[in-house]
Parts: sequence; C-alpha cells; structure tokens
Amino acid sequence: MNTKLDLMAMMAHPDDAELSCGGTLAKHAAMGYKVGIVDLTEGEMGTRGTAAERKEEAEAAGKILGLCLREQLYFQDAKFIIDEAHRIRVMQIIRKYRPEIVITNSPDDRHPDHARAAALVKEAAWLSGLKKYETSLDGEKQEAWRPKYVYHAIQFKLHKPDFVVDISGYLEQKVQAILAFKSQFYNPNATEPDTLISRPEFLETLKARNYTDGNHALIDHAEGFLSAYTPAVKDLFDMV
Repeated sequence: MNTKLDLMAMMAHPDDAELSCGGTLAKHAAMGYKVGIVDLTEGEMGTRGTAAERKEEAEAAGKILGLCLREQLYFQDAKFIIDEAHRIRVMQIIRKYRPEIVITNSPDDRHPDHARAAALVKEAAWLSGLKKYETSLDGEKQEAWRPKYVYHAIQFKLHKPDFVVDISGYLEQKVQAILAFKSQFYNPNATEPDTLISRPEFLETLKARNYTDGNHALIDHAEGFLSAYTPAVKDLFDMV
C-alpha cells in the first residue's frame, strides 16, 4: 500500500530541499505530519561527490529530518527537460503519494535546473488533477489527484517571500541534515575542487538568511516561500 503524504518536497537535486526548506520539513515531521522528499536527479553533474555518495547522504539527511520516505526519479542532472515523459513521471509520483502540499524549487534561481523543476512540478501538480489525463503505475491505472497547494522554496537568489514559516527551534536540525551531505559542504580534508557551497562561510550565510527572514516576521528563524497561488489565512488571528 502506498504511503499517503501530507507534505512532499520535489526538488531538482539531493540537498536542495535541505538547503531551502529543511527546517520546514523537520518541523512538520515533528508535528506528526507524513513528510517525504523526491529528488528529480541524482545530482551526478555536481563538481564534488558521486551519485552513489549523494544517494547515501540523502538517505542520512532524510533520517535526520524525520522523513517517511525519500525517492529519486533519476532524471538527468543538468539535462532533463519539460516534456511529456518527464511530466507523466512526476504525475505518477504525485498520484502515488497524494500529498496535500507540494514544495518545489524557486522559479528563478542560480541553477537552471531549479527553474525547470519548478515549472515541471507546478505543471504536473495541476495536470494530475485531470481525470481524463490518464497515467498508470506498475500496471495499474491511477486515480486523479491534485495537491491543494504548490509552494516554491527560496534557495540561492534573494526573493521577497510571499510568506515565511517559523522554524524557530529547528535550525540546528536543518544544519545537521545539510551537513549529512559530506561530499558537498565544507570539509578541511577534502581533495576535490572548492565550490561556492563548500566554503566554510556558506552555512553561516544560510543561517543568517533564516535569521533575517525570522527577524522581519518578529520570530527567531524562518524560511521564505513563494506561492503558485494567492495564499490566504482563515482570519486575522490565524497568523503568528
């Protein structure tokens, strides 16, 4: 029987979810929601580490975050496109796990894969609600399912968020999940070339952003999101 998820992050690369919304995922998992991550690629084109290493690291990070599941779709890193084959594969996963909320990459970010992933996932999430758009998985026809919300997690480029999630108390858990990707981030004994994210100051800038987003909302730490649809609150007292 398939796991019914409440919240699913579908991101281009292993570690994208940890970097952009790891605190949010950890918080909701701790609250009892069923949370999962689907990595579209293995991140095999990255400067540091191998696909096998990154898969092991992703599984370790998932345990730290408290995920119910983590999967990879094995799209080609830096080469996947938005076409029928990729669209259907994402729809199959959405219909398989039936998440209420989907988080994906920012629609405008430093890595071109992030924008493609954002567009692909948003499109597939909407189309997966069409009954006449048929898909099957493991020989069985799937029922239509459309997530209630699609949100874009802000990662590298600075964007003014449509809303922020309070991750106060979960920042350290987020950092530990990021550090599970030992091949990617700062390691004084590493022999591979330095990258932007492998510099020792990178995590400090990331934490500073979470502090700044929280400070703007008068809370300790926060992660910012863009919404594919206009966000609403039940009433004026429903906000932090």
